[in-house]
Amino acid sequence: MQKIRALIASPRVLSIKSNGWLYKCAGIRWIMSKESGNVQNKPVKRVEEGNGESGEHIRKKLKSDVEQTGDERKHPKRKVVLLLAYSGKGYYGMQRNAGSSQFKTIEDELVTALIKSGCIPDNHGDDMKKMSFQRCARTDKGVSAAGQVVSLKLWMIEDIKEKLNSNLPPQIRVLGLKRVTGGFNSKNSCDARTYSYMLPTVAFAPKDYSTENSIAFRLEPETLQRVNCLFGSYKGTHNFHNFTSQKAARDPSARRYITEMTCGEPFVRGGAEFAEITVRGQSFMMHQIRKMIGLVIAVVKGYSGDEVLKRSWGEEKVDVPKAPGLGLVLEKVHFDRYNKRFGGDGLHECLEWTEEEQAILAFKEEHIYPSIVETECQEGSMASWMATLPIHDFKATAKGAQDKDRGQVGESNRIIFASSIVCFFF
Repeated sequence: MQKIRALIASPRVLSIKSNGWLYKCAGIRWIMSKESGNVQNKPVKRVEEGNGESGEHIRKKLKSDVEQTGDERKHPKRKVVLLLAYSGKGYYGMQRNAGSSQFKTIEDELVTALIKSGCIPDNHGDDMKKMSFQRCARTDKGVSAAGQVVSLKLWMIEDIKEKLNSNLPPQIRVLGLKRVTGGFNSKNSCDARTYSYMLPTVAFAPKDYSTENSIAFRLEPETLQRVNCLFGSYKGTHNFHNFTSQKAARDPSARRYITEMTCGEPFVRGGAEFAEITVRGQSFMMHQIRKMIGLVIAVVKGYSGDEVLKRSWGEEKVDVPKAPGLGLVLEKVHFDRYNKRFGGDGLHECLEWTEEEQAILAFKEEHIYPSIVETECQEGSMASWMATLPIHDFKATAKGAQDKDRGQVGESNRIIFASSIVCFFF
């Protein structure tokens, strides 16, 4: 018995025979009782030679293998990214609110579709960490996306895209799927994000422009040039603490790098003139883009001078208006570093979506652009917002502006603006 115990104490021993009995040791210590002769096993966290895994860890792995269902063995689970396009109308943003069914989000619809399609187990819907789910960008209430990317682990069933889309509403679509590395995280691996903002060009009209002629308004080339000059001021690294909430002036995370911001040539839809603003940056804070656009509109309309832009990047608290969220669209997310490291290794694909460009454009034309125009016509969000611009005091601090009497813009004024925008679209 002493000999047996001495051999078992060595991690090199895998099995031994004694008196017709076979003793095995694979991370578990076997002990023979002298009184009863019964064999008892006690788990010992011993590091196995060569692989660095403990016996307890091996036992858990074996248990996991045994518990796998037939579907799991048939369809291996792999890390992938999904390219999503959606119209944000009627949804409370992208990110799921666990335990809240009242405020439906895009992720609520996606998780339901994943379960119905057989891509993930039912219990993964309650705890998204189990499938390593991560979104590239959190879009706010009403904001749409043409190129959102999420990463997750799912079962590689057949016809994944088709099955997911059959379980999704028409205004949400999976347009692409690609395999990625096991440690890929769509948020942390993203180098930059590109957004667009579609708005009626009457937003750049002078503040005394008659709203009765809104449908006839056309943006002058000189005004567009000035708009782009102001947007160009945002390029580079600035302190955007005034363009979000709950950020201190000296908070390092408020400094953001903008690489591009321009307004494109105007175009006509339904008789009304629109323009699309494009902005690209490493990352954006909540409401940052909408406030960047709102401040430029206020300057162009004549409510403030150009100097307010530079003042808003200082430590002083500046009252910055926030444009409506309706026209904001997440256009594209960029993975330059990932593509450079893994895109050409022969095992993984580059996270570029050139083959899906036509599908993306078609979705925008069918769901995103009509939704923006129709909602603006029905609700007049831009018109109502423009009516609030006189409330802001661009020379005072944000605190001083909040203390002003906000009742100076009457309800009748809002009705005039809202009714005029209806005429604007019809």
